[in-house]
Amino acid sequence: MSKANEYHAWFESLSNPSERYELDQIIYSDREGGLLQVAHDMSALGETSGAEWRQIFQDRGRRNQWPYGSGVWGKKEWVLPGIEDENIVSMYEGHTNLFWAERYGRELGIDDLWLKLCGNSHTGSFKDLGMTVLVSQVKQMISDGANIPAVACASTGDTSAALSAYAAAAGIPAVVFLPRGKISMAQLIQPVANGAIVFALDTDFDGCMEIVKQVSEEDGVYLANSMNSLRIEGQKTVAIEILQQFDWETPDWLVIPGGNLGNVSALAKGLDMMLDLGLIDRKPRICVGQAEAANPLYLAYQNDFEVFEPIAARSTVASAIQIGNPVSYAKAVDALRRYDGVVEQASEGEILEACAAADRTGLFNCPHTGVALVALAKLRSRGLVKKSDRVVVLSTAHGLKFTDFKLDYHQMKLEHWTSENPNPPIELPAKYSDVRDAMVREIGVRFGGS
Repeated sequence: MSKANEYHAWFESLSNPSERYELDQIIYSDREGGLLQVAHDMSALGETSGAEWRQIFQDRGRRNQWPYGSGVWGKKEWVLPGIEDENIVSMYEGHTNLFWAERYGRELGIDDLWLKLCGNSHTGSFKDLGMTVLVSQVKQMISDGANIPAVACASTGDTSAALSAYAAAAGIPAVVFLPRGKISMAQLIQPVANGAIVFALDTDFDGCMEIVKQVSEEDGVYLANSMNSLRIEGQKTVAIEILQQFDWETPDWLVIPGGNLGNVSALAKGLDMMLDLGLIDRKPRICVGQAEAANPLYLAYQNDFEVFEPIAARSTVASAIQIGNPVSYAKAVDALRRYDGVVEQASEGEILEACAAADRTGLFNCPHTGVALVALAKLRSRGLVKKSDRVVVLSTAHGLKFTDFKLDYHQMKLEHWTSENPNPPIELPAKYSDVRDAMVREIGVRFGGS
């Protein structure tokens, strides 16, 4: 069942809803320089009941009818209803698993802890969810005659990987700007391999962002960063997917790492639509975790968001959220206020040890997920999160993209931190007696065996 052509979506000023633009207009901010959002004809969507929408989404999930098998495009009416199916660029993103972190939850004192493994995606991060929407819209615009020479982004790694892959699949040139020496090699090789034009600049993410904004304004290159609200439309589907996986029972908490802050506003938007259209009937609370080295949202939260001051983000193992001037700050604050939100921070040592502890229970986390786990542990220790609460932590990227910090941790090569639980390989000669003695000793020390 599809009635996508009966629905309509448009750009709308966040501060002035009467200021509207069509989605095929190349525009990134309103007349006052504020953020835009994609708005939907909710009255038309509301003609279908919440129960009917739940069934539609369920029927489409993981099927091969193009393009509805995608976790994003299975919600096409809620995302980009006007786009033609042949212009959709999809790698069947979404449908990532919920991992019941039973053992790690016990260590934190939480009975019902889950991790949404968004990194189990084509390019290894949640950015695929937004990029399929943006690149599809660009392909539609080019098909309709728009002169768009390339798509471009500033990135701390994951955005550039997603943009490069989807642009390559669409046959559209991609240009990415990265802070030189500040992303992992696994992240760097992705846009290189996908044929993007890659610039490694002597600056941080915020400096790269200034360059890409100039390029888009002066040279007509289409901006693909999260200040482009098309990205949010794809990313909001992770909230819908989580609820779908829980048979539409709302969890008590959603915990997410925050850098440029597009993801928290995306989560809230997905929740908003489900509430407004009757798919769910209560709100979860939202927590955003930030690295202490890049914590402008946390600092603003300490003063009830009355003052926001960009900071110079310092180096952090959570490199993808090393952002001192987040583009989506205003949207994030709005989301946190509406969802009784809180903000926490994590020091470098806390991030490292949280990742190591979670990994020992079967996970394999990126450092940004570690930030969220630290935030959750602090909420639990303060009693904000109860033992019986159902909590979902958004794991934003695959751990294999960030192996350097794990290797340094376990090989005791960290400059400013002494690993508390390193597990380096035990190097021995190939002699049975030596191996057996070491094995028995290690089993006894680690697991209490004889």
